[in-house]
Amino acid sequence: MTTVFQTPLATPPPQPVPLHQSPKACPSTLSAVFRAAARLLAANGLYQGDFVPDAMDREMCMPHFLRPMSIVAALKCSTTGDPHLTSLLADEAIAVLALRLEVDGEGPLFGGIFDLEAHVDGWGDLEGRTTESAVAVLEAAADASEVSA
Repeated sequence: MTTVFQTPLATPPPQPVPLHQSPKACPSTLSAVFRAAARLLAANGLYQGDFVPDAMDREMCMPHFLRPMSIVAALKCSTTGDPHLTSLLADEAIAVLALRLEVDGEGPLFGGIFDLEAHVDGWGDLEGRTTESAVAVLEAAADASEVSA
């Protein structure tokens, strides 16, 4: 109920959503997650280490989603916009990719998500691993998931 002294509040105009947070830009299938992560790695580069360089922002002041990142971080960032946040789709992509990769001739030792992440990171951290090879593996995983879907 409004009185003479009260005016109804106007709704503010909608704010634009950054592209990396836009629902339309967010992948919704496994193959789209793999392709988005491949594009992200191709643009930012592969980081051999834990997610992104300088994760505590002691030396770098650029946003984490613009830094070189590990394969696991790229999969997470492609679904959530942040390399440290996870989603069910990112976890599924990590699990599928872990089962496709071998490190020292072996697959993942256990089936927990942290073990699967460690296996994918172990593959990406091998000496001599390049951004191009990581992008190629993600593209191959995207092709394989489209065929099986």
